Amino acid sequence: MPIELYTTSGCPYSAEAREDLEWRGVEFVEYDVERDPEAYERMIGLAGGERTVPVIVGEDGSVQVGWMGRGCFI
Repeated sequence: MPIELYTTSGCPYSAEAREDLEWRGVEFVEYDVERDPEAYERMIGLAGGERTVPVIVGEDGSVQVGWMGRGCFI
């Protein structure tokens, strides 16, 4: 199962997380929560109500909110 990456187009930390995954050759599926209401609701549930992107869901189901301690509130 690939990693899930929940992002918004205007968040620089989302871009950094995407670039890191691509650089490391990690398979992932990206969801733009501004354009996909279902993905937004799924992200809120996974992140325990947090409204910060990026949210990264690991292969083991672990959830990371933000990137390197930073994120964009939506």
